[in-house]
Amino acid sequence: MFRVDSLGRNVRPLTQLQSIRQEQNRHVSFSPGQSSSGGRKVMAIRREDQSVWERRAPLGPQHVRKLVKKGVKVLVQPSNRRAYPMAAYANVGARIQEDISEASCIFGVKQVPVDALISNKTYCFFSHTIKAQPDNMDLLDAMLEKNIRCVDYEKMEDSDNKRVVAFGKYAGIAGMIDILHGLGLRLLALGHHTPFMHVAPAHNYRNSHHARQGIRDAGYEISLDMMPKSIGPMTFVFTGSGNVSQGAQEIFQELPHEYVPPNMLQKVALHGDTNKLYATEIRRSDQFERKLGGGYDAEEFEEFPERYISTFAHKYAPYASVIVNGIYWSPATPRLITLPDAKSLLMPAKTPWLTTSPGSPNLPSRLVALCDISADPGGSIEFMNECTTIDEPFCLYDADQNKDKKSFKGPGVLICSIDNMPTQLPREATDFFGDLLFPHVMDILKSDANKSFEENKEKMGPIVAGSVITSNGKLTPDFEYIAKLREANASKLVGDFSSNKKALVLGAGYVSAPVIEYITRDKELGVTVAAALKSEADKLANEHERTEPVLLDVLERPDLLDDLMKSHDVVVSLLPWTIHPQIAKRCIANKVNMVTASYLSPALKALHGEAVNAGITVVNECGVDPGIDHFLALECFDDVHTGGGKVESFVSFCGGLPAPECSDNPLGYKFSWSPRGALLNMLSGAKYLQNGAVVEVEENGGLLEAVTDMDFLPGFSLEGYPNRDSTIYGELYGINEASTILRGTLRYKGYVEAIKGLVKLGLLDPNPNPVLHENGPALSWKQYMCQLTNQTDSIFYDNLKE
Repeated sequence: MFRVDSLGRNVRPLTQLQSIRQEQNRHVSFSPGQSSSGGRKVMAIRREDQSVWERRAPLGPQHVRKLVKKGVKVLVQPSNRRAYPMAAYANVGARIQEDISEASCIFGVKQVPVDALISNKTYCFFSHTIKAQPDNMDLLDAMLEKNIRCVDYEKMEDSDNKRVVAFGKYAGIAGMIDILHGLGLRLLALGHHTPFMHVAPAHNYRNSHHARQGIRDAGYEISLDMMPKSIGPMTFVFTGSGNVSQGAQEIFQELPHEYVPPNMLQKVALHGDTNKLYATEIRRSDQFERKLGGGYDAEEFEEFPERYISTFAHKYAPYASVIVNGIYWSPATPRLITLPDAKSLLMPAKTPWLTTSPGSPNLPSRLVALCDISADPGGSIEFMNECTTIDEPFCLYDADQNKDKKSFKGPGVLICSIDNMPTQLPREATDFFGDLLFPHVMDILKSDANKSFEENKEKMGPIVAGSVITSNGKLTPDFEYIAKLREANASKLVGDFSSNKKALVLGAGYVSAPVIEYITRDKELGVTVAAALKSEADKLANEHERTEPVLLDVLERPDLLDDLMKSHDVVVSLLPWTIHPQIAKRCIANKVNMVTASYLSPALKALHGEAVNAGITVVNECGVDPGIDHFLALECFDDVHTGGGKVESFVSFCGGLPAPECSDNPLGYKFSWSPRGALLNMLSGAKYLQNGAVVEVEENGGLLEAVTDMDFLPGFSLEGYPNRDSTIYGELYGINEASTILRGTLRYKGYVEAIKGLVKLGLLDPNPNPVLHENGPALSWKQYMCQLTNQTDSIFYDNLKE
């Protein structure tokens, strides 16, 4: 298809970018020899690339129009993801181009990739460096190295220290829409269809006006008394009174509602109506009290928050159906809800007067959902330990397990805590933020990163100058504290905790997380987790208090292992059992105690004398099996022997089985330890005593034929097989009089049959297979199966399965 030009000739149609440039040239022209900037101020709006959902811009086309009229040349990097199209900026006089190096000031929203920073420029964006956040220290270093003058929106404050530019209101609006959507899904999973099912996620609406209409529709049904009676009155608790909270309450007010003072919350939670929602706003004075003497003083709290405690979890949270948290939290400020508080809040509500039935159940707890718009992991809501995302906006926190999962079903409270809420309503958020930023743009354009900050700050004015974090290759005076925070973090040696006791955990596999979670419950204990894969150690360290990660291959760097051992009181080895003897030798040399969960191997047993001479304790078999099963057995034997009896037969089966509803794979098993070790164990032999005779099970398949049905729990379909050498336990347990001694492994029925299939295919062959060589050609799973079964890879898939 062609178009006709002014001379009547057929020409190809313009691309979008060509159309935009043609529009630019119509708006802006220069006389021959004139510079494109001609001495004018030049600024740029960069393309956002921090998240695939990031569609905001710091300024909208309406703001750019005003800047162009003031004589500013505005460059805009091309982006089809931006909510406002490129043509909208071009139509008001901006120039759309990839190269923005001509601009002296570059505006964005979120963090700039290090490689995208252009030296000697002024950048304006949310840097997230003012708390020395570790994830953004590389960005800070790059800005210092490249002589970037960084204006951080978060620190643009007036004389009363109040922020003058922020997306806060739209964080509240988007967050409230999202939690209403999630509330509908959570209540449905609990057995209740509600009007909240008509509310969609915030990003599904064209704008907040569209969302409000959908929410009003839901509110109309609520006013018609279409909420299930068995769930009782619904109460919403809003923390804080700032922009975030006000934005959330604007959306809430589209529903039929009644505000009550905080001291009336309990009454309406117990006896309110179901044809409307109840709300209260909790301010600082409502929830913070002096530890000594009670009362609240705003100025004292600002200066000495550590003198106060929060009463929120006991006075208000127990009567909340939904908590919307919009307060700023600092480490010195008391938390709203702690981990112990969460357990009590998720107990069943005592409302016997509510009529229920199997099809109309009570809620498992009054607290159904929590929207933490502050998005501060481990902050004012202690159990909110990781932000959710727009892709996966909800998780369910189970207080009993202290874990969250991506589900709407099961026990717990639904959490929504997206850290970029406003980008779900990108145009409105851009307009709102741009209106706040625009009055300061001309002051920002007075910045010259090549001049000294002291020389330039008077021109920029106090608000802009006060938000400059870096300039001239160093931190500005108001932000030099960041270096001290970094120095404090960096100077802390691995394992050098304020804790009185220190444990070195070797390995970051399946078993490590529960071990570290358990031992760090002791506030006096610090942990170093060492692993050959640093990312795995980092993940564990980020999830647990007083835990430091370190990269360590114990076989390649025994010198570093020795250095670590010297600064710790105990070594917990969760490495493969074959490595334990080497770890034990280093513990003996460094006189450090050692613990493992593995069986006592002959190689470890041979080190007993050396360990005694070194004055250390090496404890093995500290798991469930072996471990806890030993204690239970010996407790039983002691009772028998104390009563003058004898043990004639000892048969023990143990297995760490998944819950029946989670045994959803052919093995009916979930690996909580080394999958390789668990599977290869099926090729081991076994020995046990039965009616005075020793029964031996051969290696390499004998165990697969020694399986027996286990019917001691009729409600479960179980099977068992012998485990290792049981005959040694006659002496170890002091039951030599027993004629039968058998220790076995427990599994769901079908496990051994599935293992037989793996063995027949050769998938458990410990010898290397040439086709799997790392330098060999790429291999699909189907091709590998064909190779193992001597079939051509062109075979029909269903035939291969047969």
